[in-house]
Amino acid sequence: MKIMKNKTLLAIITLFTAAALQAAPVEIDRVSAIVDDSIIMKSELDARINSVKRQMAGQLPPDDILKEQVLERLILENIQLQMAERGGVQISDQQLTDTIKRIAKQNNMTLEQFSQALKKDGLSYKEAVEQIRTEMLISRVQKFQVNKRVKISEQDVDYFLASKAGKMASEAEYRLSHILISIPSEASSDEIQKAEKKANKVVASIRAGKDFRQQAIANSKGQNALKGGDLGWRKEAQLPSLFADAVTQLNVGETSEPIKSASGFHIIQIADKRGGSTFLITQTKVRHILVMPNEIRTDADAEDRIKQVYNKLTNDGDFTELAKEYSDDPGSAANGGDLGWVNPGDMVPAFDDMMNDSQPGQLSKPFKSKFGWHILEVEGRKETDMGKQVQRNQVQQMLQARQFEEELPIWLRKIRSEAYVDIKEL
Repeated sequence: MKIMKNKTLLAIITLFTAAALQAAPVEIDRVSAIVDDSIIMKSELDARINSVKRQMAGQLPPDDILKEQVLERLILENIQLQMAERGGVQISDQQLTDTIKRIAKQNNMTLEQFSQALKKDGLSYKEAVEQIRTEMLISRVQKFQVNKRVKISEQDVDYFLASKAGKMASEAEYRLSHILISIPSEASSDEIQKAEKKANKVVASIRAGKDFRQQAIANSKGQNALKGGDLGWRKEAQLPSLFADAVTQLNVGETSEPIKSASGFHIIQIADKRGGSTFLITQTKVRHILVMPNEIRTDADAEDRIKQVYNKLTNDGDFTELAKEYSDDPGSAANGGDLGWVNPGDMVPAFDDMMNDSQPGQLSKPFKSKFGWHILEVEGRKETDMGKQVQRNQVQQMLQARQFEEELPIWLRKIRSEAYVDIKEL
């Protein structure tokens, strides 16, 4: 009986083995390429190819060329992701969420609408999130590695500003509004006086609060009268010579005196201005005393201590001496708490708000920032033209971005040539 059971079991095993041998073969996933310490699977390559086909329908090269291009892209991505892992580069969930929200906002979508749009493109929200995380990691690696190769000197900035392109880029642009009170080609003195009187009346009404556009439609004989006199944006070098001197003397919203020409009297207003080398900011001269919590001083203790300092100051205590004695800010304590001239936005929001709300000579009450407890005193304010510095900073950023774009493909070729890559199939 026992022998029969074993024979039966053997027959069953033989039957299933034969059936398995006759079944159609099932293809399993294969390795498409080995890249240093990682691999790219065929399923990954196929998924990326399908994604490209969905996004670029009707604008694709032959399949063999597309496959080669996509695999090469995956190889480069893989190399950079391994660099990110070795360098400890990470993207937090919060950073990822903020980026996704920003992308949705740029496309005028809510997160739900963004998710639905992805589904229409054949991409799940989870896949999109991982793709965005990958792009963020690669972007950080590129910025860190390539920016080490980018060097922009002060001399580079000077050369650009002195060039023709630099001069054009740094020119101010004006958006002008224009009214023409015309005179006949051979006008008599009475006609000229009448036109001038009308022009002066129009200027007076605009300065009294009348809308420039309405006045242009009602009174102007200029070609842009029905557009409210709008001449659009003009570079300083593109301004009619007749207007140039007047324009550079006007602020935004100001209206010129009538300007006489052979065709009549022109009235211009600067509707808006951008660019140029003028950028006025309000700087504040401020000093402070900071008491910080630490291992042995709780936040409540720090608050008590700053209140004691405040009481001393309000009882004729010397700010400079008390700052040297009590302030935990090593950068300013030795100078009696002096922070020098501060630009808007240089300080943390709590400090910035209190500074802006304080009048010169006024001692603030104790307040808290992320660093600890402060007392501040505004010593003065001034308007400073930071236009030249802002302009130089903008040029430096532009040159930096330009050189980054030039260096990036060179760096990518370098890391590709240095990596171990074994392509298993194409």
